[in-house]
Amino acid sequence: MLKALKSYTWQISIVVILTLAGILLELLLPTLMANVVDIGIVNGDIPYIVKTGVYMIICALAAVFLTVGVSYFASKVALGFGRDVRRNLFVHVEDLSLQAFDKIGTASLITRTTNDIKQVQDVLNMVLRMMTRAPLMLVGGVILAVSRDAGLSLVFLAALPILALLIFVISRKAIPLFVSLQKKTDRLNLIVRENLTGIRVVRAFNKVSFEKKRFNTANEDFRDTGIKVNKLMALIFPVMMIIMNFTSVAIVWFGAIRIDNGLLQVGNLMAFLQYAMMILFSLIMLSMGFIMIPRAQASVNRINEVLKMEAEIVDPENPREIPTDKGYVEFQNVTFRYEGAEKPVLEDISFKAHPGETTAIIGSTGAGKSTLIKLIARFYDVEDGSILIDGIDIKEMTQQTLRNKIGYVPQKASLFSGSITDNLQFGKEDASEEEMLDALETAQAIDFVLDKEDGIHTNIEQAGANLSGGQKQRLSIARALIRKPEIYLFDDSFSALDYKTDSKLRAALNKEILHATIILVAQRVSTVINADQIIVLNEGKIAGIGTHRELLAENKIYQEIVSSQRTEEEGA
Repeated sequence: MLKALKSYTWQISIVVILTLAGILLELLLPTLMANVVDIGIVNGDIPYIVKTGVYMIICALAAVFLTVGVSYFASKVALGFGRDVRRNLFVHVEDLSLQAFDKIGTASLITRTTNDIKQVQDVLNMVLRMMTRAPLMLVGGVILAVSRDAGLSLVFLAALPILALLIFVISRKAIPLFVSLQKKTDRLNLIVRENLTGIRVVRAFNKVSFEKKRFNTANEDFRDTGIKVNKLMALIFPVMMIIMNFTSVAIVWFGAIRIDNGLLQVGNLMAFLQYAMMILFSLIMLSMGFIMIPRAQASVNRINEVLKMEAEIVDPENPREIPTDKGYVEFQNVTFRYEGAEKPVLEDISFKAHPGETTAIIGSTGAGKSTLIKLIARFYDVEDGSILIDGIDIKEMTQQTLRNKIGYVPQKASLFSGSITDNLQFGKEDASEEEMLDALETAQAIDFVLDKEDGIHTNIEQAGANLSGGQKQRLSIARALIRKPEIYLFDDSFSALDYKTDSKLRAALNKEILHATIILVAQRVSTVINADQIIVLNEGKIAGIGTHRELLAENKIYQEIVSSQRTEEEGA
């Protein structure tokens, strides 16, 4: 992640330079004050007192402006760094295979992109403002304090070990709590996300009270850990203030003795006391940094875990050009299993899908139908065998080339917030209004779209919340149609449609898509009955290939599917 800081090198340099200049001015103030007492007041030199006082005011104002500059540039670096890491993480996640999403989880990826990066961003801001300031002030304060009176500096030999021991003990207890707090933040976010996305299920099963208890348990666990952390953090300041005050008393006590013995001047004692406070405050700032950094480290590890994941699906170094644009699809002994699965989801799958024909895939739930569609779009890579498009293995072409040939309609209709026009232009950026209307008409969506007040400019809420399931499916189909690709992949995309609309849509598709290859997954026999070939999947294997009549005559599994779906309405 530190690579993202390279572009901010000059701004970090400015922060260090401004911090150093500000500290030098602050360190100069006690010396000037000592001179006012030891030279101006002792000798009754009013002009010297006024002149030195003016210098002190100038130094103080300059230090204020430099501190403001440090805050400005530190915030700019931290926020810019957060923006860059967030962008890098998002872009990297976009390139990962779907298996990476399955492994980490969507909720966790969202938390890492937002909450974890915010933690790192805040700590970086603190480091630039405090952790650069504290060491410089500590070193400068010690040097100037010793130069004032080396003997009185022995007081630090008693105070510093006690302070260091306190920081060590509190850090040992606070760091594990911070790590635990971050994990409990994840747990809390997960429960909230599950409840918000599954609110209909929660209410439908009367589990509101159960989910409240589950949330309260996680929330109270988070609260208890947070209270423990804050108790420790609240303890550190009063204890440190006691140590600082006792140190001040000791300095004044022993300093007065040295003044009485003629070994120290009053002004030097005042300056020494100021330097002592600077040293102790520097130690407090360092301790705060050492306590906060581990909390950010937990977030850094989580972010790096994603950034270190390599994209499993990559483009070849020397991609092959597709000689034709026909959309011929062929599976050759394809086997695929999900990561960690014992058995393959698909095993030894071989078939051909020709342009101008419809290939339907049917089978029981879990037979691997949707997985087969995803393999064509190369959302996953096959374990064995190969998938050819126009005679070329899809691994030998770029993902962009492959997906430009495909119009994909997912099983779960996925729409984005914006207008209907915006969603259709996902399929084709420069689509004209006429093309959109044609696609909507073919998808049997033209009626309900034009019935809306704003027509194709009607706003769609997040995830299409203001549309029915069938309307969302038809818009998803229109989005694929507007691309006019060579291959159409319909992943059970007609399930939310009534039989009449389903029939009209399939008839319109047959007229509109004359030369493209259509591969569709369906649960209904009525959807696949007119397909040129039907592939029957059973437990990841092909149980039969043929037309409806052929399979109905000789394939037992297909006969069982047809028999289970046969109703009076379908018979009519």
